[in-house]
Amino acid sequence: MERVISLKNIQEAQVLFGVQDKNLKSIAAEYKVRISSRGDKLRLKGGPKGVQKAEARLFALINAIRAGKTCSNAGLEPNSKPALESGYVVCPKTKGQKEYVEAINKYDITFAIGPAGTGKTYLAVGIAQQALRKGLVRRIILTRPAIEAGESLGFLPGDIQEKISPYLRPLLDALYDMMEAELVEKYRAAGIIEVAPLAYMRGRTLNDAFIILDEAQNCTAEQMKMFLTRLGFDSRAVITADITQSDLPGGRPSGLIQARQLLSNIEGIKFIYLSGADIVRHELVQKIIEAYEKADRKG
Repeated sequence: MERVISLKNIQEAQVLFGVQDKNLKSIAAEYKVRISSRGDKLRLKGGPKGVQKAEARLFALINAIRAGKTCSNAGLEPNSKPALESGYVVCPKTKGQKEYVEAINKYDITFAIGPAGTGKTYLAVGIAQQALRKGLVRRIILTRPAIEAGESLGFLPGDIQEKISPYLRPLLDALYDMMEAELVEKYRAAGIIEVAPLAYMRGRTLNDAFIILDEAQNCTAEQMKMFLTRLGFDSRAVITADITQSDLPGGRPSGLIQARQLLSNIEGIKFIYLSGADIVRHELVQKIIEAYEKADRKG
């Protein structure tokens, strides 16, 4: 398979290629493709899957360059050229997302509260994998409470891994978008990447790690306290939640609500609130969410 990418000018090409074409060499090796350049043209050759992934990776970086971004807000060093060797580049697309990414880079604990489609989980996973590639942390831990639509693990078929897989799939999907599947599986086998239910965090101290708690609106007060007190040295935690989609059984206090009340004024902890204006999925998703929010206000 062969693809050709046209660049705007030689200057754009120089930024994209990196010092001694390091970026091109890195992506060619990772996806097992051949990349050649002539003037402002890039030619990709190789297997269909490799070429498609390499092309997507290149376009992500090109778009960041054309937006005038250094991508420091995606975890790269300020004022540096975007570099593919630093990992998959994830750049925020809205003002709210930019504030969110800046908070993750600045604070040890960041809460992101907002509706579906605002990039809460995706951006956090993007920065986590970048921190891992750059050696800022030794491991990534992705977790979420195993509560959904009233079901419990005991009533689901299969062994424990089969039971928890549906709950953790969204976290893995984000990782597979940004890293080669083989690398993800290699890191999981080595314990460098861990994807597990929240209950598995109990009794642990998580040092030198980037920890993401997803779907935190489904945490009880006890679970939230347990999770937050797992944070160890040289670690960073991101907690994401859509407060409108809680599946907690009636009467159980929300750990997210309590955390917001107790922790909002603590230095080192930041709460970011995303809205419909930050939704980057299909435009209909934004309209659907707005319709439900309008109905809730009337009700």
